[in-house]
Amino acid sequence: MKISLVVPAFNEERLLPGSLSSVLAAMQGFARFGWRSELIVCDNNSTDRTAEIAKSAGAEVVFEPVNQISRARNAGAARAAGDWIFFVDADSYPSAELFLEAADAIRAGCLAGGSTVAFEDPHPGSALLTGIWVAIWNALSRINKWAAGSFIFCDAAAFRETGGFSEELYAGEEIDLFRRLKRLARREKRAIVILHRHPLRTSNRKLRLYGSREFFRFMVKTVASRGRTLKSREDCFVWYDGRR
Repeated sequence: MKISLVVPAFNEERLLPGSLSSVLAAMQGFARFGWRSELIVCDNNSTDRTAEIAKSAGAEVVFEPVNQISRARNAGAARAAGDWIFFVDADSYPSAELFLEAADAIRAGCLAGGSTVAFEDPHPGSALLTGIWVAIWNALSRINKWAAGSFIFCDAAAFRETGGFSEELYAGEEIDLFRRLKRLARREKRAIVILHRHPLRTSNRKLRLYGSREFFRFMVKTVASRGRTLKSREDCFVWYDGRR
């Protein structure tokens, strides 16, 4: 068994070293099962030291010139040689326990999965509201079997059979992918799992930089437009305006 770790990164020189350190430490757990692993970072047209940092950490670096998270993840997956692909965002910090729990799910025969999330160090003034947002997402994730984009693991063959991440979408691409994966899982009588014993630690950067009101307006506009905002880079500026 071989595991491919794919980390999409756009101008992540500040958080990438810590993220890759966590990923590399967590990857060591795969050796318990005799599994091999590789680390791939997709430099999504960065203008900072992202690629240099990834190379110094021992990662294979691929380049995607079009700044879009779906394209970055797909470009990394296209290079992956593993039987399973793990996607971890460059501002997230998976634990060894989370990877081992994912490995147990793989050994039990699942098709794909993700985990609940926990924000790092929420700002004191917004800790309560941040906690509410996280609780709502985690509940929706577990009920609907939607993985957060910050941590996804998937049978590589299933990922390719379902077409990977939609390059028509600038946000919400993980939910779109898991809708297709769930259909395949039903046909193959395999499980989609959302792990929760060891939540993924991830940055609260977007909420800190933009605030809950901005996200609420985006969600209202998305619902009102029946998802058309998800196909617009301008409407999804929170992910693409480069603020870090």
